[in-house]
Amino acid sequence: MKNNILAILTLVVAFQFATAQKDSLQLLDTELANYKYPYSVSTIELNIQEQKLTMAYMDVKPENHNGKNIVLFHGKNFNGAYWETAIDALTKEGFRVIVPDQIGFGKSSKPEHFHYTFQQLAQNTKTLLDTLSVKRTAILGHSMGGMLATRFTLMYPDTTEKLILENPIGLEDWKLKVPYKPVEWWYKNELKKDYESIKKYQLENYYDNKWKPEYNEWVNLLAGWTLNSDYETIAWNAALTYDMIFTQPVVYEFKNITSPTLLIIGTRDRTALGKPLVSKEVRKTMGLYDQLGKNTQNKIPNAQLVEIENVGHLPHIEKFDSFIQPLIQFLKE
Repeated sequence: MKNNILAILTLVVAFQFATAQKDSLQLLDTELANYKYPYSVSTIELNIQEQKLTMAYMDVKPENHNGKNIVLFHGKNFNGAYWETAIDALTKEGFRVIVPDQIGFGKSSKPEHFHYTFQQLAQNTKTLLDTLSVKRTAILGHSMGGMLATRFTLMYPDTTEKLILENPIGLEDWKLKVPYKPVEWWYKNELKKDYESIKKYQLENYYDNKWKPEYNEWVNLLAGWTLNSDYETIAWNAALTYDMIFTQPVVYEFKNITSPTLLIIGTRDRTALGKPLVSKEVRKTMGLYDQLGKNTQNKIPNAQLVEIENVGHLPHIEKFDSFIQPLIQFLKE
């Protein structure tokens, strides 16, 4: 009886906390003008695809700069702000840390029309690095950022000193299993999103139903946009990037990577694009990171693998020490 009462009380407290979080949800500006990043944000203007767009970035230079640089690529459902603890740790070690928000994300422009390709995003980032006179750098990509980091490395091997992939998506070609859906389908799905659905997705896919209060910030950043009167533009950009991810696999080109590579893999991760579109049996074969990490290490020449047990899609959020220690060691090698 006592256990049942305790369980009920726990559920009540969790519900009240979630309700409080939702009630305090802040409407966010399209380019997050009313959301403060952990470090100063600068911008560059890009003249691409017949339009002028703004790309935001953080450039954090330590006083004890060791001469090494690292660029951090965010995932699809995130922006540069979630790298705060990584920036802190890396700059303490003397690394200059550059953190762009890609076009369509964070504080960067959300164009009404844009042809999203990983090549275009990689080229935008190279333009940023050229503007900052950065000729050599390590490249770290998380989730969708892992696909972008891979493309950047393939396009600019002389710029990429080292490659680090943290639970990247794209370690398998989902279009071999998932039926194609047009951009309009993804757009309609984006328009349906709210606080509850966003948190449910992250809870189930990122954290294996193990929630901590500090995860709420990354829900609120997405949910706050849904309150914006211009949310249709934000949703359209999100739909276009889903199509980019689904139709532009990098998995077949891992063999061509020449930079020393580190894979940091939370083995509990089960993230995969298009799971709702396939049968339960097929779904079970997708996003198996305890297998995908090893398979990818075998495909990439000169690759190391660090597996973090009982951790999901965001090692640098969920278990930071287990993420940062092998990263710093690899960068210093």
